Amino acid sequence: MRRFRVFLYWLGLWSMVSGVNAADVETLPSVKVYVPKVCLACIEWAQYLRQNGFTVTLDDTQDMVAIKRRYGITADLEARHTAVVGGYFVEGHVPAEDIKLMLLEKPKALGLAVPGAPRGAPGLDAMIGTGCETGCTILEGSGVSNRVRRELYNTVLVSRKGKTSVFARH
Repeated sequence: MRRFRVFLYWLGLWSMVSGVNAADVETLPSVKVYVPKVCLACIEWAQYLRQNGFTVTLDDTQDMVAIKRRYGITADLEARHTAVVGGYFVEGHVPAEDIKLMLLEKPKALGLAVPGAPRGAPGLDAMIGTGCETGCTILEGSGVSNRVRRELYNTVLVSRKGKTSVFARH
């Protein structure tokens, strides 16, 4: 019995320190992420999801266009990677809190998308200051003190009919 109490104590302490609720970890569905070869930002995003309580598997995929079309992702919504979780698609660098909210609310939709690669989005935030993939850096400042700045972006909800609406602003 003492061992069980010690286990519960450490589990509670870990939950407080990590910000992850132990009950959430048990109830979150696993995430399958389809990634093209050599996409470091995709791997960073998968790691970010793991840190937020998701179980993640990566699937190196040659034909990303076929994957995207299978789930109803149109060209204007595309990003590098595509994930599937709880019967929804998650396209691009969608924040974990948006995914959790979608899973909680269970909207009648195909999924969520963050088109492109906005600077500062999960998986791309570590690359601020170091540069990142093509189209992902804008320098601000003048002369010697140039730096990459964070970009505001929206997470969009894609309805079953393909219509989009803003789900969250970041």
